[in-house]
Amino acid sequence: MSDKLFRGEISPACGYCARGRLTPDGKEVLCVRKGVMPTDGYCGKFKYDPLKREPKKEPPRFEFDPEDFDI
Repeated sequence: MSDKLFRGEISPACGYCARGRLTPDGKEVLCVRKGVMPTDGYCGKFKYDPLKREPKKEPPRFEFDPEDFDI
């Protein structure tokens, strides 16, 4: 189902796996299967949890002046 929603553009990572929990310092993940893992690591049992992933920030918007549209 995650492939349909996100077109497979999200690479697996323990930081947003349903089977892992972040440590209090946020640098590692406590995995049910593998134990302590880095947040960017993953294993074959990766299960995507969309509520754990933080989306990329929106790029800043540019302010245009009327002079920008003059020829």
